[in-house]
Amino acid sequence: MSASEDPGEERLSVTPPKTWATGVPGVAHAIEYSLQQTSPRRTALTLLNINQVKGFDCPGCAWPEPAPDQRHRNEYCENGAKHINDEATSARITADFFRRHSVSELAGKSDYWLNQQGRLTEPMVKRPGADHYEPIGWDEALDLLADELRALHSPDEALFYTSGRLNNEAAFLLQLFARAFGTNNLPDCSNLCHESSGAALNETLGIGKGSVSLQDIHDADLVFVVGQNPGTNHPRMLSSLEQTKRNGGQVVAVNPLPEAGLLRFKHPQKPRGVIGRGTAIADQFLQIRPGGDLALFQALNLLLLQAEDQAPGTVLDHTFIDTHTTGFDAFAQHTRTVAWPEVLDATGLTRAEIENVHQRVLNSKKIIVCWAMGLTQHKHGVPTIREVVNFLLLRGNIGRPGAGVCPVRGHSNVQGDRTMGIWERMPQAFLDALGREFAFTPPAHHGLDAVDSIRAMHDGRAKVFLGVAGNFVRATPDSDLTEEAMRRCRLTAHISTKLNRSHTVCGEIALILPTLGRSDLDIQAGGEQFVTVEDSMSEVHASRGRLAPASPHLLSEVAIICRLARRTLGSQPPIAWEDFEADYGTIRDRIARVVEGFEDFNTRVARPGGFRLPNPVNERCFPTPSGRAVFTSNAFAMLKAPAGHLILQTLRSHDQWNTIPYAMNDRYRGIHNGRRVVLVNTADLQDLGLADRDEVDLVSVWREGVERRAPGFRVVAYPTPPGSAAAYYPETNVLVPLDSVADVSNTPTSKGVVVRLEPARVRAAVRAG
Repeated sequence: MSASEDPGEERLSVTPPKTWATGVPGVAHAIEYSLQQTSPRRTALTLLNINQVKGFDCPGCAWPEPAPDQRHRNEYCENGAKHINDEATSARITADFFRRHSVSELAGKSDYWLNQQGRLTEPMVKRPGADHYEPIGWDEALDLLADELRALHSPDEALFYTSGRLNNEAAFLLQLFARAFGTNNLPDCSNLCHESSGAALNETLGIGKGSVSLQDIHDADLVFVVGQNPGTNHPRMLSSLEQTKRNGGQVVAVNPLPEAGLLRFKHPQKPRGVIGRGTAIADQFLQIRPGGDLALFQALNLLLLQAEDQAPGTVLDHTFIDTHTTGFDAFAQHTRTVAWPEVLDATGLTRAEIENVHQRVLNSKKIIVCWAMGLTQHKHGVPTIREVVNFLLLRGNIGRPGAGVCPVRGHSNVQGDRTMGIWERMPQAFLDALGREFAFTPPAHHGLDAVDSIRAMHDGRAKVFLGVAGNFVRATPDSDLTEEAMRRCRLTAHISTKLNRSHTVCGEIALILPTLGRSDLDIQAGGEQFVTVEDSMSEVHASRGRLAPASPHLLSEVAIICRLARRTLGSQPPIAWEDFEADYGTIRDRIARVVEGFEDFNTRVARPGGFRLPNPVNERCFPTPSGRAVFTSNAFAMLKAPAGHLILQTLRSHDQWNTIPYAMNDRYRGIHNGRRVVLVNTADLQDLGLADRDEVDLVSVWREGVERRAPGFRVVAYPTPPGSAAAYYPETNVLVPLDSVADVSNTPTSKGVVVRLEPARVRAAVRAG
């Protein structure tokens, strides 16, 4: 298929889901896609440099690399190879493209088509009343943006959004610029995915990060993989889980869908993965109902308390509980009220299945729980993760080797961005250190997160939106409302490598500011530069681009932010933006004086593999108000759908990275040449009077009968839990109400949407009537 075509859905075909992942087909698909995007030479350059000590960090997931002496020459996965060569594509978008295509026309194109047009090559502007972008010089573009920022009545009318693609140096400068400008409005993609993890872990352990290392994963006796699909979203995790198994550990997978990678993994770099059967990953698979994880861990905790009753002093780690925790008695009293009928109803599991897991727990001394958006994107996401922490605290599985919490981040530097200050609610200690270093007083009031930023734009309280990387309108919920909100802005600007839907949803004025990719060589006045990233396990390391940039007109993200800051702020406060642009080492020197754990940053990151940030939890020091880890009592919660409705979870296809599909397939689930599909249990189809491949509209119902509709989906019979369904985002983001958010974290509830499936014939009859 050529890049000029916009694929439809009429060629949908379905095959049985796969029962294993990767192997030779994974390698073949990676190479095939890469060679479709660029030359064999550039493909070789990218694949030989990705995730290498002197190369560049994969801009995909945040799973860590092994130590330098243990790292494979081909240290990448299928999706990482596709992601980096999608960025390294030889296709280019020039000013002529925007002369030929109006904004209105581009708005009607698919996410796939927009991405396939290639790399952006020069700054573009859409002026008031225009329907086309036109070229604009860098000086004029940044002057225009700076003028609009200075013209605001309040700094809080500006929003500075970023995704996890941004590097540490640019992230630090972006938050410095925003706070020197006078606002904490720094929404980011964490608000949309792992904010529930940070909220729960900060409350219970005192730090919002995971506590485990790659070696801990390998050494664990038991690893829970909960609400995540490593085979698609972070495939190199399967190599780590294979090592767990080969070291004698076990894996329990907890997920609504049976995912191929957690059933069996064929390592493409090992003979057993090429000519052998590979490795069975999950020793036990719990096909849980969406949102049932809180009830599952409450049941496991109840069984642990009861086992301790039967054999006092042999099950719980009372020394750890007494020395390092608080709240145990209230937690235990609450847990003993857990009712089995409610647990079984919420989870869809049998008591025997749960007791089988309990026996595995009793037989294991070192336990890790890994999770992703299957836990975080529910209304009760924060209580669920608090209950996971309770489970680990009971047997002292926090702060010792081979055990701990492992939230698996889905974008390469999303954790590093937060460490660098990209958060609307940074602690006062960080703001004080920033103010001391740069001689100004950062604003103390909290800023807006992603959901509240949409409300502010929609209500006219925010007028300028600057997005640094990412695809805001396709990553966020309530698509129609979000796009309406963006169009109410005075100015929208996006610092991007490739075209996406956000560029077609414009404020009165719109700017496209093209930037270097992670794989591009970055040369500034001070010479060749490198940047740094932090992975899911707090490892910080360097990333050095190797490819010739896509255009001589591209600026790095650091350069764009520095030049914009100079124009907007002038000399107050007196910040050396020119020095930062010329030499990124000067940025790292300042980070070292502001951010805890980055002392002697430049020296330590120059070591092969970089360094790991300290985590006090691993010393069993808990920076909570009490100085102890906190047991919590979490109210039972169960998401229920009315009769004739299902619980929908949104998810990625395998051939997709975040909001962008690379193909119209999801081969592990057996979906080919189509994305507007909804996966439904066969029994539910019968109850609803539907048949496989029927066309339906997905309709979500929110407060006061307000409906949101995603039309034209094909039903596919699939082994989902009864009462539930699954469909791909961003096509289904329109169904997630802006006000349907997780308690505490304000994260959209994209894994728990109540929908009905309305046959297309009903829609046709209504229109005819």
